[in-house]
Amino acid sequence: MTSVLAEAIREGLAAQARPDKAAAMQRYMKTDMPFLGVPAPTTAAVLREALAHHPVAGRAELERTVRLLFEEATYREEWYAATGLLRRPAHARLLTPDSVELIAWIALRGAWWDVVDSLVRPLRTLLVTYRPRVEPEIRTWIGGDELWLRRLTLICQLGRRERTDVTLLSDAIEAAQHDPEFFLRKGIGWALRDYSKTDADWVRAFVEAHPTLSPLSRREALRWLARREARDAPRHAGRRGR
Repeated sequence: MTSVLAEAIREGLAAQARPDKAAAMQRYMKTDMPFLGVPAPTTAAVLREALAHHPVAGRAELERTVRLLFEEATYREEWYAATGLLRRPAHARLLTPDSVELIAWIALRGAWWDVVDSLVRPLRTLLVTYRPRVEPEIRTWIGGDELWLRRLTLICQLGRRERTDVTLLSDAIEAAQHDPEFFLRKGIGWALRDYSKTDADWVRAFVEAHPTLSPLSRREALRWLARREARDAPRHAGRRGR
């Protein structure tokens, strides 16, 4: 099985390789998988150039190319390009409820935060567009044993703002709050911090009502609110002085 698009992406990445950057990128990501040393903006540019010459014709081609880039990858940037294909707004219309299976496959195969977190946008798109079919599948991840799928349940609504399903968010957090795993605790804090920018009172009340949240989760959840309060404090003090 081959893909002209996948080959174009690989060739484009290889042409932009920076061996002087590769080792440092690999150390930062703490992975055995080598890097080419291609910065994220350059990877995005390679993707745009390849798509300009080889646009995706439909869902089957999109999924086939993504799977090929993952299965045959030698360098981690190939994985980044694969998830980049799923994140493109022009490809959102090609995603269907069955795409959840692909997203789960990538999360389990990538099994590290850089890959998993890059799946938030396509999963969020599916949750918004096909909620009756997609949410039940996501809920099976909440109580499952797979760390990276559980992390996705926590962060899959990032950026939804007032459209956030707080019941789903609460259920995902409550199922993970006692787990000592760093990436779950960090995910809890990230999700709550993101939503605090939309409904600060809800987040404060949630944190107060869940005293067993880890210190990391609590600190991350309230970090943006603490910064906002610190920023506003001098203004309030000035008004009192007048």
